[in-house]
Amino acid sequence: MAQIGGTVDLTSSGDALSRARQRAALLPDLLVEAQRVVSTVIAGWHGRRRRGTGENFWQFRPFVDGGEVSRIDWRRSARDDSLYLRDQEWEAAQTIWLWADPSPSMLYKSSTAQVSKESRALVLVLALADLLSRSGERVGYPGVMQPISARNAAERIAAALLTNRPGDGFPPDDRLKRFSEVVLVSDFLDPVEEVVAKIDRIGRRGIRGHLVQIVDPAEESFPYAGRTEFRDPETGAKLTAGRAETLRADYLHLFAARRAHIAEHCRRLGWSFVPHGTDRLASEALVAVHSRLSGVPQAIPNMAQGGRG
Repeated sequence: MAQIGGTVDLTSSGDALSRARQRAALLPDLLVEAQRVVSTVIAGWHGRRRRGTGENFWQFRPFVDGGEVSRIDWRRSARDDSLYLRDQEWEAAQTIWLWADPSPSMLYKSSTAQVSKESRALVLVLALADLLSRSGERVGYPGVMQPISARNAAERIAAALLTNRPGDGFPPDDRLKRFSEVVLVSDFLDPVEEVVAKIDRIGRRGIRGHLVQIVDPAEESFPYAGRTEFRDPETGAKLTAGRAETLRADYLHLFAARRAHIAEHCRRLGWSFVPHGTDRLASEALVAVHSRLSGVPQAIPNMAQGGRG
């Protein structure tokens, strides 16, 4: 199935112009929400620290085979007869591109969700822009705004999106440069081979990526029973099931398998993959993505558990 979620009970949102106006009207509120989410996680925040070539000490870490012998800290190593490397903090500003999928499937919101997938995606992108700009990073939005290093990056992205929101599910990558990073926030419900091909194209250019998969709780649990009409918001195709509950097992297997496939492909590329449900706190996803941008692995929340977002 090209679309396996976000297709049930989706009311028509009118033509593209009407949808664009609706989205533009929401952006000021989404910016306020993004700033509120940032305020809940900012206490004790120390920026996006990573190993690099700066002068400031960051951390000691155990020496492993293949490590740089010249960076062994002999004084620290002498304390317990183990070898430790001395890491410095990365000081050069990096370029991070942010992208929220504007596809029609992102408009979906079931009765068990607080917000649509698109609203959550935009809040996360604006919150990331706010956090990253506080650390002095260069933040951009492909096809909308070139990277800037400014404390008001989130506000400037929101203002740019008011008048210019690309309609493609994946960002234009002609401006993405080697050694930059890109955060893609989407439901990734296009055919899995298309998703893999698109991230491969970006990865081959020496760009490090981070995928955040936004899903509605109904897309994960398939709570439908009886006669149900499923409609693809991308193509308008319809499927009527006389007993929808008989599809649940196959659907859940397919959903889990395609998510695992994308996550494994990201791992092979050296990318990160963060699943996030719209029934969970936006701050959970914000902390998880920021940690991966910092090169700090973190446990993925159990999305089978509750948690309002």
